[in-house]
Amino acid sequence: MDHSPSPDSPSSPGPDAAVRLEWWCELQCPDCTASLRDLRALRDAYGERLEIVLRHFPLEKHQHAFAAAQAAEEAFAQGKGWEFVEAVLGRTAELGRRGEKLLLEVAGELGMDAEELDTALIDGRHILAVDADHAEGKAIGVKGTPSYVVGSTLLDGSKDQSGLRERIAGLLDGRLAG
Repeated sequence: MDHSPSPDSPSSPGPDAAVRLEWWCELQCPDCTASLRDLRALRDAYGERLEIVLRHFPLEKHQHAFAAAQAAEEAFAQGKGWEFVEAVLGRTAELGRRGEKLLLEVAGELGMDAEELDTALIDGRHILAVDADHAEGKAIGVKGTPSYVVGSTLLDGSKDQSGLRERIAGLLDGRLAG
C-alpha cells in the first residue's frame, strides 16, 4: 500500500529515504493521537531520510476502528490520506459516538468525495488491505497501538509511550550509521 503524504504530515518521505518506520495505528485510539507528536518530532529530526509508513491495526474493543481504517485507505486513494488520518485521530471520542457519520463529515471537510467514501465503505473495496495489515501485525507480534517497527525491531507503545521516541531515534541512528 502506497500512502503518499502531504508535506505537512508526519510522514513525508523522500524518494530516497534511508530508513523506514512503520507506525501501527488504530484511528479510534487516543494513544495513537498522542503518538503524532513523536512522529512529528522524528520527522523534524530526520527529514527526508525517514519514511514513516502507516499500518492499520484496528482493535476489536473499538467499534468503528475497522471502518475508519477502510475510510483512511479511501482517503489515500483520493490523495488526502494523511490529512484524513490526523483529522480523525483528533476526534477519537467523537468517532466512538458517531461512527461512519463522522468519517463522512471529515471527508467533506477535507474536500474529499464523501459519497465515494460512503460507497467504498459499503462495497468493502479496502477490506483486503486493512485485513492484510492486521494479519501481518499479528504475525510480527503487534498486540496494541501505537506500535512501531524499525528494521526488524518491534516497539510496543500501547501500554507506555515514555521514552519511546528516544528508543526509536536510537534505532534509526543505528540504521543510518549502518
